[in-house]
Formats: sequence, C-alpha cells, structure tokens
Amino acid sequence: MSGPAVDAGGRRDGTALRWLTLTALVVALDQLSKVLILGHYQLYERTAVLPFFEIIRLHNRGAAFSFLATASGWQRYLFSGLAIVVSLGIVVWLARLRVRADALLAAALALVAGGAIGNVIDRLRYGYVIDFIHFFQSGLWDFPAFNLADSAITLGAALLILDSLRTKGATP
Repeated sequence: MSGPAVDAGGRRDGTALRWLTLTALVVALDQLSKVLILGHYQLYERTAVLPFFEIIRLHNRGAAFSFLATASGWQRYLFSGLAIVVSLGIVVWLARLRVRADALLAAALALVAGGAIGNVIDRLRYGYVIDFIHFFQSGLWDFPAFNLADSAITLGAALLILDSLRTKGATP
C-alpha cells in the first residue's frame, strides 16, 4: 500500500479520492440499466440481440455465477456485508494513493468499488441482484448472465492484475 499522497518535494499531489467520481458513475449507470430492465422486462423475459447475445431479466440471489443462490437467505446479508466492508476498504486505500503514480491502481479500485456498491444496492433493496446481459452459443456454451456492476468489477480486477504486473516489472 502506498504512503500518504505527497510528492517527492513534500507537496501533496492531490488525492485519488477524485476517482470516486468513476465509482459514482459506475453505480449510476448500473442502477439506471437495472431500472430500465425492471421497467421493461418480466422475470425470464428475453430479447435476442445477436445470435449469441440476448437481454434477459434474471434475479441472482447468490454470488458470482449464482454461487449459493439456493441457500435459505442468509447469503443476502453475508454478500452485502462483504461488499460494504470491501467498498469502505477501497475508499481508505484510494485516500492513501498518489494520484500521478498510482492512476491505474486508483481506476481499478474505483471500478471494483462501483460494481460492489451497485450490486449491494440490489441485494439490500430487492434481496437479489438483477442480471440481464447474456452471451451464449446454442448447444455449445452458455456464459452466466451478468450486469454492468459485474462488468466493472471484472474490468477493475483485470486492471489490478495489470497494475501488479507493471509494478512487479518496475522494481529491481
């Protein structure tokens, strides 16, 4: 973890907390997309967009790939609590980053936080996460449905890995 946000001359170089605007944008777009799905689709209703892509309204009571979806309901609070703790931890981490030196890491963390918050809003409001993006190839493969929050988390995780590889390669 980086130290305080101070440049080599002892001057503050700004705070990575400004990346929280990206977090807020992810949350806003995620929630807007879910409101649109709720307003226009019934559960399991689908629209074919391409031969391998459809919009379908699904409710995921579990975690990624519907992990623990059939549990008795306790998972809602577990996943919500974990997402809240992770999001708070990310905000603290962002506050300690140097903006110029850690921009890739800050973007990654902001994306993960936005996705986590978007999905926790669903869990607390509805008791499930609304998924609607579905890729498949009939009879060959079927990727689990997901949403914009999941996409932000995945992109953020990829950027974290990239930042880790970049940082690892930069150290002697």
